[in-house]
Amino acid sequence: MVSKSIICYLDGPANALAINRDSTQVVVAGRNVFKIFNIEEEEFVERLNLRVGKNLNLNFSCADVVWNPVEDNILATAATNGAVVTWNINKTSRSKQDMVFQDHKRSVNKVCFHTIEPHILLSGSQDGTMKCFDLRKKEASSTFYSLSESVRDVKFSPHHYFLFAAVQENGNVQIWDMRRTDRYEKQFTAHTGPVFTCDWHPEERRWLATGGRDKTIKIWDLSMKPMVEHCIQTIASVARIKWRPQQKFHIASCSLVIDFTINVWDIRRPFVPLAAFNEHKDVSTGFAWHHEPHIILSTSKDSTLYLHVFKDAIRPADHANPIGLDISCYGDISYAASNKIVRNGRSSFKGESYSSTKLPVFFRKHPSASDQFRSAVSSIFVFKNDGDKFLSMTWFIESARRYILSGRSFAELCEHNASVASDLQRPHVAQTWRILKLLYNAVPNLGAEHSWGVPSVGSISEMLKGIERDEAFDNSQEGSKSSRHNSGNTFKNRHQSGSKQSSRHVSGGTGNGVATTDRPDTSGATDNSTDSEESDNDKTITNIASGLGNTQGDFFFGDGETDQLMGFQCTLSQAPTIDSAQDWNLPGEAFQPRHPIKDCSPPPELDNAPSSPTSFDEDYIETKSMVGINGEVYDYTKLLMTPEVPSSPAWVFNDVIVDMLHYFAAQGDVQMCVSVLLVLGERFKGFVDETTQEQWFHSYIEILSCFQLWNVANKVISLSTISSISSLNQQSTTIHTLCGNCRRQMTRIGWFCDRCKIMPTQCSVCHQAVRGLYAWCQGCAHGGHLQHIQEWLQYHPWCPTGCGHLCEYT
Repeated sequence: MVSKSIICYLDGPANALAINRDSTQVVVAGRNVFKIFNIEEEEFVERLNLRVGKNLNLNFSCADVVWNPVEDNILATAATNGAVVTWNINKTSRSKQDMVFQDHKRSVNKVCFHTIEPHILLSGSQDGTMKCFDLRKKEASSTFYSLSESVRDVKFSPHHYFLFAAVQENGNVQIWDMRRTDRYEKQFTAHTGPVFTCDWHPEERRWLATGGRDKTIKIWDLSMKPMVEHCIQTIASVARIKWRPQQKFHIASCSLVIDFTINVWDIRRPFVPLAAFNEHKDVSTGFAWHHEPHIILSTSKDSTLYLHVFKDAIRPADHANPIGLDISCYGDISYAASNKIVRNGRSSFKGESYSSTKLPVFFRKHPSASDQFRSAVSSIFVFKNDGDKFLSMTWFIESARRYILSGRSFAELCEHNASVASDLQRPHVAQTWRILKLLYNAVPNLGAEHSWGVPSVGSISEMLKGIERDEAFDNSQEGSKSSRHNSGNTFKNRHQSGSKQSSRHVSGGTGNGVATTDRPDTSGATDNSTDSEESDNDKTITNIASGLGNTQGDFFFGDGETDQLMGFQCTLSQAPTIDSAQDWNLPGEAFQPRHPIKDCSPPPELDNAPSSPTSFDEDYIETKSMVGINGEVYDYTKLLMTPEVPSSPAWVFNDVIVDMLHYFAAQGDVQMCVSVLLVLGERFKGFVDETTQEQWFHSYIEILSCFQLWNVANKVISLSTISSISSLNQQSTTIHTLCGNCRRQMTRIGWFCDRCKIMPTQCSVCHQAVRGLYAWCQGCAHGGHLQHIQEWLQYHPWCPTGCGHLCEYT
C-alpha cells in the first residue's frame, strides 16, 4: 500500500499513460519516451524500455497507449503516422513490437481494447473513421464512418458487449453497434465545439461522460433520448476524463491548455472541485486511477510521472469564501452566508441537522473525510427590489427600447430621446439631449468645427424693441411727467449737471448716419428742462434700437461697468446674417406724450450751481480710458458713440462634449455614451479615439445581451461605424449540413451533395422540393417545410422518413 506521493523523471514529455489490470505496472508513451515502470512502495522502478531496435521510426511516436485489460503482456499504441501498433512484452527478442496496422490515412488519436475480448481493438483516427481490429486475423475486421472531420476518442461500453461510443470534432457523440457498420445507433450534439474525450460510468449503465473545448464536462443519460444529467464548468478545455472507482459521483479531469491541475469533481457540487493535484509544471497529458480509489497516476509535458495520494490533495472548498453577495440586473439582492459559528475554537452549526444523525450509531455510515466536502450549512436571503430608483434598471431597458438613434433629423432625434428621458424621470439626461440639439442644430452646416459667435444685428434689434416696449409700459404707469422724463435720462443728467464744457450727443433719427453737434453750455439746467432732454431721449432710443449707438442708460445690460466692453470690436459688416430688408426705423417716441412738446427758451444760466451729489466728474470721465485689442486707447465717451455691435469670442464646444461622454462613462452609463455617438454620427467623428469607443460599444452590447434585448443590440451593431463592432453580427453564422440520402457532410455547396448529385431539400412529409425556410433535425439530417415538420412533431416523436430517429423541434 503506497502511503505517500512519488515522482519519477522521464527522458522526455509524455503524451499518455496506461496502467495494467493489477495496478502494479504503468506504461508511459510519448514522442521520444516509451517505458514500463513497476509501482513500488517508495518509488517507480523502470522495468522495460520499448523504444529500442534498429529502426526507430514513427511507429514508436505514440499519441496514445492502452493496456489489455485481460492479458497483461499485450499493449497497443496509436502512432502519429496513422499506424496502430501492438506490443508483446513477453517476447524474448529485444524488440517487443508485435503487429502494425496501416489502415488509417491520417494520425490515430485513440485506441481502446474491448473490456472482455482481449483480441478486439478499436481505434479512432483524424481521417474521420473508426476501425475494429481482430488480433487473431491480423487485419481490420470492420470500418465505421463517422461523417466527421476526425474522431477524437473511442470507448467500449463495460455494460453492453457490442456497443461503443465515439466523440468527434464537430461536437457530436455517436453510439455504435459493432455488428452494424453502415449506421450508428444514436447521435446527438453534446458540445458547442470539438469533443476531446469520453468515458462510460463503471457502475451506472446509462451514464456517459464527455468533455470538450467548450470547457464543460457533461454526464448524459442514454436510457431514452440523450439528456444532460449533470454539467461541470471548468476553466479550460477538457482533454481527458476518468470516473473514479468505487465512487459513483466522482470524476477526474485534466485540461488541454492553461490549467496544469488534475481536478477531481463531485458531480453533485459541480462548481468547486472536490480535490486538486497541482504538482505538474506543465499541461497534464494523461492520468489513470489505481485499483484503490485513493491513488491516481499522472504524466505531463514537463517530463515527469507522478503517483498522487488522495490525502495530499488540495481542497479548494476549504478555502472558499463562506459568504456570497450578488445583485441581479433588475436590482434584486441575494445574500448567502454559512450558519457556522465559531466559539472558543469550536465550531457549531445553527439550523437543522442532517437526517443521518437521527439514525442509531450502528446504522450510520461514516465515509472517509477525504471523500467528502467540508460540511457546511448555509442560508440564503433574497431581497426584492420594490421600485428603488437607485437599484432598478427599468430606466435602462425602457431607454434601450424607446430611444431612436437613426432615421430622423438630428433635432427630432434629440427631442424624442429627451422626452423619453423625461418620462423615465432622468432630468439630467433629458437636459443633455436638449443641449446637444441646441449646440449642433444652431450651426448645421459648419461640419465638425462647430463654434458659437455673435447673434445677428436683427436679433439684437428685436430684443431691444421688446425692451423698449417694456420700458414704455413702465413709464406710462408713472403719475408725473417729470419722473417720466427723468427715467430715461439719468446718466445724461449726471454728466450735464455742474458742467461748463460742451457735451456731444448722438443724433440721426433715421438711423442711417452719425452726426455730432456742439451746443453751448447749458449750465444751470434743472429737472424742468423739457425740450432738449426730450430730444436727446428720442435720439438715444432710436440710435440704440438701430444698432448705431450704445449710450449707457436704461438700455445698457450689465452691472454698469463699461470695462466689460473692452476689446470687443465688431463692425456692422462683420456681424453675421444681417437682414438687409429689415426695417430699422423706429417711431420718434416710445409713447404718445400727454401734451405737445414746445420749444421753450433755455433756463437762466447757473454758473455757480453746485453739482448733483450723484453726478460724475467730467474731468474724470475724460481722463478715464481703456485699451482695445489692437493696443488702441479708447475714451468712455467715444465708446458711447461707437456704431459697433459687441461680439462674444468663438466657442469650440467639442471638448465639452468629450468631457460629457467621459463623465457618463465614469458613472457607468455607457448607454448614453453609445447613443450620443450614434446620433451625432459624422458631426463628432475623430474627437473620441476608436479604442475608447470600441470599449463603450462592447460594454453596451454585453449589457443588452444580459437583458435579452437582442434586437436592440443588433441595431447598435449595424449602426456602428467601427469595423470591429459592425462585424459582430457576421460571425458564427456557418451551418454544417448533411445529405439526407448518403449522410455525407456538404461542405463545398451547402444545398448540393457531390456524391449523390442531388439537392436533398425535399420535404420528408409532403416529398416536395422546399423553397424558402427549411427545417431539419441535427440528429438524422432529415427535414422539410417548417409548417409540415411542426405539425408532424406535434403528434409523432420519430422522424417522418421512418429512419427511427427521435427528432426534436426546438
